[in-house]
Amino acid sequence: MSPNFIHTYVSVDCVVFGFDHENRLNILLVERHLDEERQIKLPGSLIFSDEDVDDAAERVLHELTGIKKMVLKQFKCFADPMRANDENDIKWMGIEYKQHIERIITVAYLSLCKIDHKINSTKYSTVDWFPIDEVPSLPFDHNKIINESLVEVRKWIELDFSIIFELLPKKFTIRQLYQLYSALSEKRIDIKNFHKKISSFNYIIPLEEIEKNVSHRAARYYKFDAKIYKKNNTKLIK
Repeated sequence: MSPNFIHTYVSVDCVVFGFDHENRLNILLVERHLDEERQIKLPGSLIFSDEDVDDAAERVLHELTGIKKMVLKQFKCFADPMRANDENDIKWMGIEYKQHIERIITVAYLSLCKIDHKINSTKYSTVDWFPIDEVPSLPFDHNKIINESLVEVRKWIELDFSIIFELLPKKFTIRQLYQLYSALSEKRIDIKNFHKKISSFNYIIPLEEIEKNVSHRAARYYKFDAKIYKKNNTKLIK
């Protein structure tokens, strides 16, 4: 065997997005322990020898959230030879996996979760939502993975607009939908034109219910009808 062939481990890392009650895009991070230091990171794991990579990602998400079925998409492999060369990262992997790991390739997955879901982690003692613009410096190349995932989720929504409703509560206002879409797409969209366009979609159903106990003018709630959407197969037109 050529000495130039790599000897490496393979892992999965999961980027889980949520949308909070303050209409901010959030990401789900976990805490790792190294000596007395605590540091947050993306949830992930080495892949078991008898495990498919997709199964590993589903396992990580279930251990993270307690939710068995979540929207999940593989989006990129990160294989930079230097992605795990930090001394603390190498030390943590040795403690976590009882292996001396110098090279690790990770397959990154993107998932969407309603933020009001109860998070019931069976693996991590600390799991927290962080606004995307408040994520600190993370281990390995996890900040890069998050940035790449934002690019990917924008492409995803352009191809299938219904994905956005995985982040919204079951009943939502047009402003919530607008703020989420704006945060994800990074496009400046006039809210009046947006409201007019959304009103033309028969799969976004107005409800006989409005907001209560709000300081601004109460808005009507809407719901998403997946069956009608599938029949129409309509994309949002910008």
